[in-house]
Amino acid sequence: MSRTVIYPGSFDPVTIGHYEVIKRASKMFDKLLVGVLVNQSKKPTFTISERMELLREVTADLENVEIVGFEGLLAEYCKENNINAIVKGLRAMSDFEYEFQMAITNRKLNPNLETIFIPADSEAMYLSSSMVREVASMGGDISNFVPNCIHDKIVKRFQK
Repeated sequence: MSRTVIYPGSFDPVTIGHYEVIKRASKMFDKLLVGVLVNQSKKPTFTISERMELLREVTADLENVEIVGFEGLLAEYCKENNINAIVKGLRAMSDFEYEFQMAITNRKLNPNLETIFIPADSEAMYLSSSMVREVASMGGDISNFVPNCIHDKIVKRFQK
């Protein structure tokens, strides 16, 4: 049986922490979908198409990874696409509390859905997309925060 899972997020922009979770999850499952969410409550820096393209560049070396975009409930997307597991990266206990609530909610919406937590690598435990955006917007060096292959594209977006 082939196992397909999804790693959802806004990825605005993708960080080295995201890439680490993607790389590790891709080794554990037959197919990993990286789901770029349209979140109506956020005003993204990069369009969904741009975020998907950045992710395609970052994951080009991972054969079993596919980048998808979607809007709406994750539990419904999983049901419609025959996905029975969600992968979530955890940086700290504060992440766990929120992600645990989401896991239970998703399971209530789709009883066939499991959530698998992958702890962040110690090098990226502190890192978030919002931190990358803040540092980049102030002209700071983000080279230790994002994959090299997309560094210049992110910096260019924040140049004034």
